[in-house]
Amino acid sequence: MINWQDIDTVLLDMDGTLLDLHYDNHFWMTHLPERYAVINNIAVKDAHLQLAAHIESQRGTLNWYCLDYWSEQLALDITALKKETRNRIKERPYARDFLQFLQNSGKTSYLVTNAHPAGVAIKFAETTIEPFFEEVISSHQFQEPKEVAAFWQALAEHISFDPKRTLFIDDNVDVLNAAKAFGIKHTMGIHQPDSQRERLLENTQAIHHFTEIM
Repeated sequence: MINWQDIDTVLLDMDGTLLDLHYDNHFWMTHLPERYAVINNIAVKDAHLQLAAHIESQRGTLNWYCLDYWSEQLALDITALKKETRNRIKERPYARDFLQFLQNSGKTSYLVTNAHPAGVAIKFAETTIEPFFEEVISSHQFQEPKEVAAFWQALAEHISFDPKRTLFIDDNVDVLNAAKAFGIKHTMGIHQPDSQRERLLENTQAIHHFTEIM
């Protein structure tokens, strides 16, 4: 599936790729509405409706991923609330094995995520993936999400990599398409990024587990 002799650099997404997306989905779809309802003394059903409409309006923008934005908009400490469910943070199967494989193979690995730096810190505290990266890059550094071309241009100016000899792995199809449009030659999607929800990517090369490409 991948000829590793053609790869020098590996860019890796975090949530849904290296880590189980269940933590994030549970937080935004269940935990936050429940806490928002209690704090604002409204029904959970009404909290769900209010939050879903607001969150959906920011899809594809940096705000969608920005904990500071949501803290301000909702008058809540989102970072503190995210820590309340940190026991749900889990590495996806074989994620650490794959990172070790890349290190042993002499590949340069970068974490390239839309996650807010505060969220990244919470997840690093609960997992073992941090030491494997040459650098951890959040789209908040460039003020552009991975879904847009400006992010990839900024990334190319920030680190040195040959797009033709780079592999990028992400669970988000819009992000994968943006990477391809920029010129990343090798891309790979993730089936079922949330362990609790069935999802198969169509018309996109994808894997269930990293063992398929090791």
